Amino acid sequence: MLHDRLVRALSAMLLLPGVLHFLTPEPFDSIVPEEIPGPKRLWTYASGAAEVGIGAAVLAPRTRRTAAGLAAMLFVAVFPANVNMVRLWVDKSPLMKSIAWARLPLQIPMIVLALLVRRAARKPETQQKPID
Repeated sequence: MLHDRLVRALSAMLLLPGVLHFLTPEPFDSIVPEEIPGPKRLWTYASGAAEVGIGAAVLAPRTRRTAAGLAAMLFVAVFPANVNMVRLWVDKSPLMKSIAWARLPLQIPMIVLALLVRRAARKPETQQKPID
């Protein structure tokens, strides 16, 4: 029961922002670091597609283990954008700055959650040797 809740929480943490990447891409565009080559919108859509795909795959028992591992890697991969948000929001209101700073340590429990879901997921069936 707890595992099911963790799976749903992880999936929601991926699906909801992933969909927002497509519905309102501008805020996501704004935090893509300048140092990353290519159009910002491309990165916004690519990360949104990754979040939606991984979030959906986490829900399916057959793909859960792999998807949860990919979720952990995705949470690490988007960390530079979160750091960039802190840098860019230095002149924002205290509330906005607090939100930007809070996102940094929140990546840790998100990564841990993904790894817990991965660990608890059933391992793919391996080929068994026939019994003689």
